[in-house]
Order: sequence, then structure tokens, then C-alpha cells
Amino acid sequence: MNRVTIVGAGFAALTAVQKLRAADPGMEITLVAPRPEFTYLPGTIWIPSGLRQPEDLLISLDNFFQRMKVQYHKGSATGLKDNGRTLLTDNGEITNDGLIICSGGQFIKKLPGIEHTITPCEGIPAAVKIRDRLNQLESGTIAVGFSGNPKEPSAMRGGPMFEFLFGIDRKLRLDGKRDNFRLVFFTPAPSPGNRLGPRAVKGLLNEMKKRDIDTHLGNKIKGFTESKIITEGGEFDAHLILFMPGMTGNKWFDNTDLPRSEGGLIRADKFCRVEGMKGVYVAGDSGSFPGPDWMPKQAHMADLQAAAAAANLVAELNGEAPSETFKVELICIVDSQTTGSLVVRTLKHNIVLPQMRAFHWLKRYFEWWYLRQYR
Repeated sequence: MNRVTIVGAGFAALTAVQKLRAADPGMEITLVAPRPEFTYLPGTIWIPSGLRQPEDLLISLDNFFQRMKVQYHKGSATGLKDNGRTLLTDNGEITNDGLIICSGGQFIKKLPGIEHTITPCEGIPAAVKIRDRLNQLESGTIAVGFSGNPKEPSAMRGGPMFEFLFGIDRKLRLDGKRDNFRLVFFTPAPSPGNRLGPRAVKGLLNEMKKRDIDTHLGNKIKGFTESKIITEGGEFDAHLILFMPGMTGNKWFDNTDLPRSEGGLIRADKFCRVEGMKGVYVAGDSGSFPGPDWMPKQAHMADLQAAAAAANLVAELNGEAPSETFKVELICIVDSQTTGSLVVRTLKHNIVLPQMRAFHWLKRYFEWWYLRQYR
């Protein structure tokens, strides 16, 4: 009986579980995570407005683990030994015949004063903090921005920041307070959202102009204070700062022989196989994969990579050569609480459809459809 260990409990990890179980009903699957629960991060954009409550997005995995015959190991990965055949955790060691790393990444928090900002994609608590701060404020300046990892172009997550920006604008209008606030979008990039494609950049900037949102673009960020954003192009006041920094690899990678990219992620080939390591694969935010620099760090991409990783690991355990690659595909609905814009980018196409109410409801339907498999 083959024994496979999966690190993480996010999109990639749970997709890997399903694909492995479908391929091998008798496989022993162990999943390592601090808690047996799944957070649906895309839905956190709706917490500040009250469209979602924290409990709507936090799913217990007990039933899912039982259905999938998964052994849950409570703990956090701390390192590897035996060339990946033993995973070290803060709750003991786990041996395996195959390993899939889906433990996500960590945000680079080196800018001075970054503790004065809120990083939305850190999860439900961050979104709740944004909600509470918005409810407390009666006027002022709200700044929303992001940056990347200069050594890893794909290690950034800017899309949700546009959704928080437009969502906050909509909430303030519904609350009758929009005239009391100045909204500012900032980023070191001169063309925000460039990874979504040129048409999307134009559409995002037009949407900001239509909503009377100011921009501060193309200036390197130097730091923050409790009420100020400092860039090489000047500084401006802000009473609430939402900022998404670039990503790098998890700290536990440092206690391993995993090959790392210049940006700190795990180097993988087109089969999601970790370079130079037998039976070790990676999917999602933890990995640095071959492909275009606009390859997204998003749930959909993590699912595609996890499916490839699972298929190739099964093939390797059966003595066959890995052959499954993943499609590079960016699909997102940039939501603004009541409407949304659809963006699709592949190696051949870049489609951008304007704000429509139908896309907002499509995003909500997809959430329901996706989460039902884990409830």
C-alpha cells in the first residue's frame, strides 16, 4: 500500500486528496495541517459589507476526511529528511512513499511600518478587521494597494485588492458615506493589473475614474506609518491602509534541501515535480513553475497544478514516467458587491467582459457549488 503525505489544507491540498483517492482507492493518505478546516479565501471580499459572515467561509473537514479516508495529522511542517521520505512536524515525524507540498506561501513583510497595514489575504480575521474599521470610520482616506516579489514575478496576488477597493466604494455608497471619504489605489507598478492583460488594465483604471478613486502609481513604496504611506514619489495620509505584499516560500522550507527559486519558492518542472527529488511534488503558492510571468497565484491555478501533481505522483509510484502537465489559465471575476467583470487569460486568448450584475451572481453561485463538496 502506497503512503502519501500532503502538507496543507487549502485549495491545492484538497484537490490533491480527491484526485489521489479517485486514482487509488487503497492508498494511505495523510494530510498535515494545524486545523482540520478549509477557509474559502475568495469569499472574504464580502465580509466587510456583510454579504458573508466568517462562519460561511470556514468549513470543517471532518466529514470530507471521513469520506475520502484521509488520516488527519494535527500539526505544522517543520522540515524534511531522507530526501523527502520523512516529513518533520511540530507533532512528530511522518514517513511516506510520496509527498505533495501544498502549504502556500508567506507574505514578505519587510517594509518599515508594515504592521500598520491590513493584509486581506491573510484570512478571515483580516477581513473582519477591515469590516470593523470601516464601521468605525465616519470620514477620512482609505488606501488600497499591493506590490510583488521582484525576484518572483508570479508571486503576487493583486486581484483581490481591486475587489476590496471596489467593494469598499460600493459599501460606502450604500451607507450614504462615500462623499466623506477619499479612496486611493497605490502600487509600484505603472500599470496595475497588468497580469490580467492590457485590456483589463484599461478597464480597471476606467472603473476607478468612474468611481472617483484616486491613484498613486509607479512609485516604489518606502514604508508606512500609522496614518501615512511613504513612496519615492511622495507621501499621503490614510486612515485605513489595505496592503498586499509579494509572496515568498514558507519558513519551514529553510529546514530542508528543497531546491528554491531566486524568489524563495520551491522549484518545480512542468509536471509539478520538485527538481531533483524523487516522489516529491508541489502545487499552488508554494511552487515556482515554468511558464509566463503572468501565471497567477490563485485558487483555480492551484487546483490545476494539484491535479497534475496527483496524477504524476500516482504514475511514479506505479513505476511509470510522469506525463501530466497543467494548463496555464487565469480566470477571475473582479467583483464589486453587486456587479462583476470577467477576465480570462490563456496562452492564446485574453478576454475581458465589463461590469455586469450577472457576473456577481455567477461568483456567488460558484462559491456554493465549490464548497458543497467539502460540507
